[in-house]
Amino acid sequence: MELIDKKISGSKLAEIANERFGDLVKAVVGGELHADEEAMLLERGSKQENLWGINIYVDKPTSERTKFDSMINIRPRQNNRSRDVLDEAIRGRIVAIVNNLVEA
Repeated sequence: MELIDKKISGSKLAEIANERFGDLVKAVVGGELHADEEAMLLERGSKQENLWGINIYVDKPTSERTKFDSMINIRPRQNNRSRDVLDEAIRGRIVAIVNNLVEA
């Protein structure tokens, strides 16, 4: 599990993907599983309601690489009853964070 809090190259991200899942990196906006990443970030002071699980597909174009699919995203209290992230504003912020941290 790695905390990415500064820019990472696409090639380094691909290395991380190859170590575990091949074509994707599981991340919580940043592990092996979303729940592990979530726990690490909670221990570091993050608030659960601000953590969302994603998959980053390293071989996809920037516009298609972030997919929202994680059990930690199911949050009825936040009107998110899906593994997806339903709020477009939150999705936009997540994509912006990923694009800011992952160099093409």
